[in-house]
Amino acid sequence: MSQDFTLQCPVPVSQYSKVVLAHGGGGRLMNDLIAKFFVAGFDNAVLNTRHDAAVLPLGESRLAFTTDSYVVRPAFFPGGDIGRLAVNGTTNDLAMVGARPLFLSAGFILEEGFPLESLWNVVQSMRQSARAAGVEIVTGDTKVVDRGKGDGIYVNTAGVGIVEHELAIGPQSVEPGDAVLVSGDVGRHGIAIMTVREGLEFETRVESDCAALSPLVLELLNSGIEVHCLRDLTRGGLAAALVEIAETARVRILADEREIRVREDVRGACEVLGLDPLHVANEGRFVAFVAAHDAGRALAVMRSYPLGSGATIIGLVEGSGKLEPGLVRLRTQLGTTRILDMPSGEQLPRIC
Repeated sequence: MSQDFTLQCPVPVSQYSKVVLAHGGGGRLMNDLIAKFFVAGFDNAVLNTRHDAAVLPLGESRLAFTTDSYVVRPAFFPGGDIGRLAVNGTTNDLAMVGARPLFLSAGFILEEGFPLESLWNVVQSMRQSARAAGVEIVTGDTKVVDRGKGDGIYVNTAGVGIVEHELAIGPQSVEPGDAVLVSGDVGRHGIAIMTVREGLEFETRVESDCAALSPLVLELLNSGIEVHCLRDLTRGGLAAALVEIAETARVRILADEREIRVREDVRGACEVLGLDPLHVANEGRFVAFVAAHDAGRALAVMRSYPLGSGATIIGLVEGSGKLEPGLVRLRTQLGTTRILDMPSGEQLPRIC
C-alpha cells in the first residue's frame, strides 16, 4: 500500500495570497509564511535551524550550502548592481555560518530585449566580485522570458563553502552574557536603492554598502574569537536580525541606540521617507554574538579591518528572566527603553 505524503495546507491559502504579493520578505508576515509553509512542508533537522546557510557533514569535513535569488529594482544603483549583489549576498550567507566560500552557481532569467551591454556589465561585476570574495562561478543556467514578463534581469546564485573550525555558529549557540557587535553603520543599501527609485536628491550621494563579508569573518575566526552567532543585516535590517535570533535562541537582548551608527544623510533620508533606519536593509554589514570575555578583542579585530572600521558593541544578551524570551529592548537616545520588533511587512520591496 502506498503511503500518502500529502500535507494539509496549514491556513486558508487566501489568507496568505496578499502577503505573497505585497511583502517580498524581511517582515513578520513573511517569516510566518516561511515557517507555516516551507519549514513545515520540507521539515528536516538542517532546515529547521533557520540559519543563513545549511551546514552539512561530508566525511571528516563540514560543507556549507546556500541559495538566493535577486530581483533588485533598479538593477544598477549607487555602489553596485544586481551582479555584485548576487555574488556578495550569497558568499555573505556562507560566511554567516563561519564557512570559507569556495564555489558559486549563477542562474539568469532575462527579459526579451534586455540590452546586451547591460548584461555584459552585470557579468563583469560578478567576475570582479567573485575574485574579491575568493570564489569561482563554476556552473549556471540561462532562461529568456517574453518581453514585459521579467523586468529586465533576475539572478539566482547558490554557493558552497567549507567550515574549517569546530564552532557551531548559529542562534542555538547564543548564551546569556554574550556581547552583541555590529560591523559598521546601518541603512545605506536600502536608502541607496530608494533614493534612485523615488528620484530623490540629497546634498550627499548615498551609496550601497554592498561588500563581501567573508574576509572579515574569517579574520575573526582565525584570531580565535569565540563566535556564537553571526547574521548579515539584509531584509528587515538590524531589528529583524536581532528579533529572529532572540526568538530562536529564546533569550532577551538589550541594545543601545547610542552605539548603533547611522550616517546623517541616511538618517535624513529615512525621515523624509518615513522609515526606521534599524529596519532598513544592508548588504555589507553583520551582527556578531561573541562570548563576553572576547568582546574587546573581537571589536579590535573588526576595527583593524577596513570593512569593520566602524564596528561597535551595541548590546548584550540578557537571558529570558521573568520577561518573555525573544524580547529585544532598545535603550533610546533619550535614555528610555522601547521594544524593538521586526516590521509587519517589508518596508522596501525589491531591494535585493
